[in-house]
Formats: sequence, C-alpha cells, structure tokens
Amino acid sequence: MSPEGRRPPFPVFDAHMHLDPEGRNVEAAREFQKAGGTGLMLVSKPYQSITVSSVEDFIRNFAQTVRLAEDVRNQTGLQVMVAVGPHPAELPRLAGELGIEEAKGIMMGAMRAAGKMVADGNAQALGEIGRPHFPVDAALWEASNEILAAGLGIAGELDCAAILHTESATVEVFAELAAMAKKAGQTLGRTVKHFSPPVVREEDNHGLFPSVLVGKGAFEKALSQGTRFMVETDYIDDNRRPGAVLGPATVPRRTLDLFSRGVLTEEQAFKIHQDNPEKVFGK
Repeated sequence: MSPEGRRPPFPVFDAHMHLDPEGRNVEAAREFQKAGGTGLMLVSKPYQSITVSSVEDFIRNFAQTVRLAEDVRNQTGLQVMVAVGPHPAELPRLAGELGIEEAKGIMMGAMRAAGKMVADGNAQALGEIGRPHFPVDAALWEASNEILAAGLGIAGELDCAAILHTESATVEVFAELAAMAKKAGQTLGRTVKHFSPPVVREEDNHGLFPSVLVGKGAFEKALSQGTRFMVETDYIDDNRRPGAVLGPATVPRRTLDLFSRGVLTEEQAFKIHQDNPEKVFGK
C-alpha cells in the first residue's frame, strides 16, 4: 500500500536493490511493498556472511541471492527478478591476496558460473559486473576491462541483460562502454548503466539503458528528457549503513509523489515501471 492507503494504478519497479541475510532482508522488501512497490531486480553483492576466494565461493554467493529472492516472493508476493555476477570491487581484494592473474582467473570463472545460472533460468541477468568505481593501477584496470568484456560476451550469447557497475557515467564513459558492448556482441538496449545519472537521450548515453538513481530531482530531470529509463535505489541492506544508498521505499514514494502532483502521467509510469523492465530484462 502507498502511504495514502491506496495501491497505485500502475506497477512500481525498483531496477536495482540488494538484500542481505544479515540485514533487514524480507522486512526491507515489505517496506518497499507497503509504500506501493510491486516488483524489483534483486542484484547479488558481496555478502557479509560469505568471504569470496574461489569460484565455488562465488557460486555460493549467487545461490544466496536466489534464496533471498525466493524468500521475498514467498513472503510478500512481490515480483522478484535476479541478477548474479562477480562484483568488480572483488578483483582488487582478490589480487591483493592471490596475485592478479589468479584473481582474474577466479573472476572469469565466476562470470561463466553466473552465465550458467542465467542459462538454467535461476537468474535473469548478469550483474552487477564492470570495473571499480575507485582508482586502481593500470594492471587492475586492464584486467577489469577484460573481465567486463567477457561478461558482455556471455550476456550477448545468452541474450540477457548485463547490469554495469563502473565509475561515474560521463558521455565519454557511456561511449566507451557502448563500444565495448558492441564489440562483445551484447545488445546495447540490454546493457544497463546502474547508478546512472539522469542521462536519457540516446545521443548522450550512446544506446545504453540508464537505471537512474532516484536521488532528489533525478527522476524529474530524467523525465524531462523522455521515458527511456528505469529507476533504482541501490539499497544495500547493510545494518552498518542504514538506508544506504537510498531506502527501500524511495522508488514508490518518489513515483507516487510525481504522479500525485501531475508531473508523471499514468502512461509514463507504465512505460518506466513495466514496459522498460520487460524489454530490458525480459520479464
């Protein structure tokens, strides 16, 4: 239910949310639902309870995401899609422990394992994959790009979405990522820039699909450029950082606020929250 006690007359989809067995877990999903949410993309992350040092550890990590999704579906009735993949921030840590070549091999193996989960129907997308959002040395940057290219190639073969975690997306970064996706055979419209600024026009994002972080004013700015985008909170469900990045109720609350003020039409809401996720994620 929305805060007004009414269900919105359209779906409300959060395109990027994390849950953690050590966090609020299903309770956070219930908060999303109570605010008016109807569906979400649950994305794997480095879990507090799993230290990853092998491909097998990554597989346990991905299986945890699938279990969390099942719990949310069973206990809330929400529509939950799943994305699995080796988080790019794991590479620098693994390289520090094992050396860069062994770390790269583990990340590549994890990417193939994630692709198998998509092929088997246990997940719908690869993600979040990419490269670190913080400075790293040239060798780590090159290895990260190789791993990302491999992931994009797997997504292209599977015809599934790839959800990208990278540095802040400028027009130049969008162009570079789009070129990588094309070279790997991945569909641009299924290459999702997670944590995207409100850059909606294809001439600006080079055909990648923006998943806009709905910080203050971002939804409105994106909407002023069109409806070719999704919205997300990147909620991380870490009790050490309550409400980070944005709280689980943020997407439905912002959506319903814009709708109630006449900024967002019902037709636009269906496009952003239903048509676009269906087209990108194949739900």
